Amino acid sequence: MSDTTIKTEILIHDLKVPISVIDAGAKSLLNRQDSYGPLTDKQVKVLKRIIRNTLTTQRLVNDVMELGRSREGVMILSSFPISALVTSVLMEIFDFSDPGVAEVIRKTQNYDELGQVVQASGASLFFDPKVWKTMVYLDEAKVRQILRNLVTNAFKHRSSFVKISGNIEEKQMILKVKDDGRGIPRVDHQRIFETYFTTGSSIENAIKSHGLGLAGVMVLLKDMGGTLTLNSAGGKGAEFIVKIPL
Repeated sequence: MSDTTIKTEILIHDLKVPISVIDAGAKSLLNRQDSYGPLTDKQVKVLKRIIRNTLTTQRLVNDVMELGRSREGVMILSSFPISALVTSVLMEIFDFSDPGVAEVIRKTQNYDELGQVVQASGASLFFDPKVWKTMVYLDEAKVRQILRNLVTNAFKHRSSFVKISGNIEEKQMILKVKDDGRGIPRVDHQRIFETYFTTGSSIENAIKSHGLGLAGVMVLLKDMGGTLTLNSAGGKGAEFIVKIPL
């Protein structure tokens, strides 16, 4: 490990404490007005914005740490059901965009209830009941980050819906995330996998947004021996397919 890598790891670890302090302080002001004093509507909006952005920063820090572990070949394996994976990803996404929906998701008892909740927010789930309950033995943090990146991108680019589906085939877990947005021209498919940051004013904003998250996804998948493929054409949405050996 190089000195630069070590310094980066130390910086990432050191960021976690002040981020947590900011988050806790903002939530205390918001939720304990009896102790800290009443807030105006404008102050409440500012505090909620701080909390949302703190959550985003926390996830970025955790994602960078997970990418660092992948580069070092670190795997933390555990058994978990596919249902828990998908549900936790949806809660993370809606915690940021619509906390009310996230809270309802936390209280759902089964697949049908979850499907109804997210469908009202523009997402559809397509899992066979047996697959939904299947236990897999993988690095849960990495798989969760992969799926979260793909679903987040799909929500960004959708026109009206996001479709999340999964299956188990030939000793592989297959996850598919599809949106009905503008799509990505075939000539640009390879470019979005090549680098963390796309550059140049000629590249579409959609490609820039996809490219940032997908490069990290590729690093995580490579560590697990998985693959990522893209089905898309301009104007026809985009479908990303993840295959991870079990």
